[in-house]
Amino acid sequence: MQFKTLLWLFLFSSSCLGLKSQGIQTGAEQTPAYFPKLKNKRVGVIANQTSVVGQRHLVDTLLNAGINVVLAFGPEHGFRGNAGAGEHIQNEKDPQTGIPIISLYGKNKKPSQDQLKELDILIFDIQDVGARFYTFISTMSLAMEAAAEKGLEFMVLDRPNPNGNYIDGPILEPSCSSFVGMHPVPIVHGMTVGEYAKMINEEGWLGAKANLTVIACKNYTHSDAYALPIPPSPNLPNMAAIYLYPSLCLFEGTEVSVGRGTEKPFQRVGFPGLKGQVEFKPISIPHAAPNPPYKDKVCGGYDLDAFSESYIRHYRGLYLLWLEDLYQRYPKKDAFFNSFFDKLSGTPTLRKDIIAGKNVDEIRASWQPGLAAFKKIRKKYLLYPDFE
Repeated sequence: MQFKTLLWLFLFSSSCLGLKSQGIQTGAEQTPAYFPKLKNKRVGVIANQTSVVGQRHLVDTLLNAGINVVLAFGPEHGFRGNAGAGEHIQNEKDPQTGIPIISLYGKNKKPSQDQLKELDILIFDIQDVGARFYTFISTMSLAMEAAAEKGLEFMVLDRPNPNGNYIDGPILEPSCSSFVGMHPVPIVHGMTVGEYAKMINEEGWLGAKANLTVIACKNYTHSDAYALPIPPSPNLPNMAAIYLYPSLCLFEGTEVSVGRGTEKPFQRVGFPGLKGQVEFKPISIPHAAPNPPYKDKVCGGYDLDAFSESYIRHYRGLYLLWLEDLYQRYPKKDAFFNSFFDKLSGTPTLRKDIIAGKNVDEIRASWQPGLAAFKKIRKKYLLYPDFE
């Protein structure tokens, strides 16, 4: 593994102490359930550094079993996780196997029919974190649609959702649909990628219906505190960041730093001039934050990592008090929100409610009818015992 991947793993493993996987086995580990389905087929794989079977990458595992892997696709951060957030990824060959890799980030977010012409089946195996704006589920949606249009089988090797023990946030409105939110679900949907795939396929939210197979996890429930063995992306290096991400990512649509370019991405918030608990200075970090907000400027703010590990997972909801508070403390309120905020929240209503001074209880109460309707849809596609 490359040095930066090893560094991620060191930081990540140190945050997983006390969390237990409780004998959970991922879909990728259920090889007897899907190896026979791949026999004599031309296989394409959508994968990244989290796509492992034990200690071995999924593609290496498939090739070792004699399966004909023809093509690989890499999402944001790349096929083996060696690209940074938002970094343009070139089509290339995997240096370890020689398999051609096609980027699914940038202009080519959806596999083309020509790119799929040599395949019989497309496999998706990527660790998600359970937030609507985490783009791997958008990659999966577009790939499923492309496979359906081509008449290919589509297989999801399921993995646990570390934020799968609650549902919260506004339902995405069609006018706010984008790559950071494609379907009418809340910010935190409480589903694994396999369950999510079944839902969007059966609810008709794709342009065509896919021939879908989901290889489920074993010994997993939505109440489990699952410790991810590999960090899912450079700016989510540990479980504290993963638990905070659904709440803090909304700040990406504001003038508040979420700690990109520091040793605590998605574990602190702040901006220059704020009198807070700590000071931090974002710097350029290749492959993680090459040009972070407030680069080389001192910010005042708050470290939230201890709060995350001791409280936020048990809170089981989006923590809006930080958004409400920092909006009130920002000196130029008319410049606090940027155009990205509505896409992240999935609605212009949250921004308008914060500006209007509505309190958190009022805002969350307004979400409940939409969440109740979504829960009825979600329930039809659950593969594992639920948290309620």
